This record gives sequence, structure tokens and C-alpha cells, in this order.
Amino acid sequence: MPVPANTSWLDEINWNSDGLVPAVAQDVNSGKVLTLAWMDREALYMTVQKGQAVYWSRSKKRLWRKGEESGHTQEVQEIYLDCDKDTIVLKVIQAGGIACHTGRQSCFFHRLENNRWIESEPVIKDPGDIYS
Repeated sequence: MPVPANTSWLDEINWNSDGLVPAVAQDVNSGKVLTLAWMDREALYMTVQKGQAVYWSRSKKRLWRKGEESGHTQEVQEIYLDCDKDTIVLKVIQAGGIACHTGRQSCFFHRLENNRWIESEPVIKDPGDIYS
């Protein structure tokens, strides 16, 4: 979806040298941080237009709609830009309660405890059952 010229709100964002901005997805009800992804202008524009999170995949070098394979979409309720205008926060409703490709609620499930990273969240659904 091409970004129209009359989108001056996108010009206010301090995009990095790759034309990207980090985007934190946060559960709108609990406030739990679900994931961190990246957006380019088109991804953010599409997110606003569709009300569903769209990100830029740095590994695949393409846009990806959150949940396009798993069905675990993110319905965007609110969008915030930080004080430096270089980070986005999306407040979302997470479909299926799973944001991580590992089958967990959040991508942030490693907690530092006694100088070791431990897995602090259970797998809700086996990734093999999510992705074919």
C-alpha cells in the first residue's frame, strides 16, 4: 500500500538510518510488553489504516502482518510516539493470547535470576501446532 504524500505525521518520526523505528507491542489491558519489532513508513501507515499491526521484517526484508501465518494478530487500540520521536508503542489486543513464535504470551520470557537466564513463562501452544 503506497503511502500518500499528505502524511506529515510520518515526517515527525525520527527514523533510523535504515528508515526504521522500533515498535513495542503492549497488551492494552494488562500493560504487559508482548514484543519488539520494527516498522518502516509503509508498515506504520498500513497499521493505522487497517487497525492491525504490520511490521518490517529485517530478516525477510519485507513487510509482515503480525499473525499472517499463526493467526495471532494484534488489533491496535492506541499508538504512542516517545518524547524523542524515535520509538513507537502500540497498545494492542493480542489474538489467541500468544505474541511469541515460541508459543508464549510474550517474547520477553527470559528472566535474569542469580546470574542465569531462566524461562519464566510457559509455552501456551506448541509452535509445531501453530506453524506448518
